[in-house]
Amino acid sequence: MNQIDKVFTELKAAGKTALIPFISVGDPDLDTTVDIVKALEQAGADIIELGVPYSDPLADGPVIQKASERALRNKVTLLDCINVAERLQSEGVRMPLILFSYYNPVLQYGLESFFELVASKGISGMIIPDLPIEESESVLPLADAAGVHLIPLVAPVSRERIVRIAENARGFVYCVSSLGVTGVRSEFHNGIDEFLSTVREATDCPIAVGFGISNRDQVARFQQQCDGVIVGSAIVRKIEEAIPLLQSPVTKEQGITEITQFVTSLKV
Repeated sequence: MNQIDKVFTELKAAGKTALIPFISVGDPDLDTTVDIVKALEQAGADIIELGVPYSDPLADGPVIQKASERALRNKVTLLDCINVAERLQSEGVRMPLILFSYYNPVLQYGLESFFELVASKGISGMIIPDLPIEESESVLPLADAAGVHLIPLVAPVSRERIVRIAENARGFVYCVSSLGVTGVRSEFHNGIDEFLSTVREATDCPIAVGFGISNRDQVARFQQQCDGVIVGSAIVRKIEEAIPLLQSPVTKEQGITEITQFVTSLKV
């Protein structure tokens, strides 16, 4: 069984919702990314999204864009991110790892070789935000063959398209809570509840909601409707605020503690 399926099965049996943080790999550096992920697991994260820095991140808001820029200045590559996943597991991380990458780096590597590589490194899932369903139909069999879940994003668009995407989901359906790019929000679009119900009716896969969720109240607001809640920009912003602490060996632990305290506060 894929590790993502296992986690959702166990959480459902316990009546719990998955907390799924997103972080940008290599921000502020690769070693610190490893330390942060290990601490996030201890803080209660159930699954982690490892964001691959990219120069043209169309789905990302300014907070994650800046994190990508910092990582790219450190020359962090797709292969670096995959190797971080391998290192995390060798250092004891047991929660499922999902790689979040735009399509071009994956395509440039070679699709079949790429999915074989990520599977060999123990990565359980892939999110490719700029891969539309029309093109994913040729990618999905390669992911399936490697045992890697290709997790789709679905936005509040037409019911027909929502159903089409959800019906082909693997792992979970990533429900985009707000139109536009990622980023912290105080409000979500008016039709969010109906949208989530539509997705739920269209698939037996778990559903998780993301884009804009940044505090405990928002996590609690969605946990009754969803199997997972994804928090990205708010965590990446905490990492950015902690960089002065993270860059000094004397204060690094303090910086990691500040990040993990925030993540712990999200658990409902």
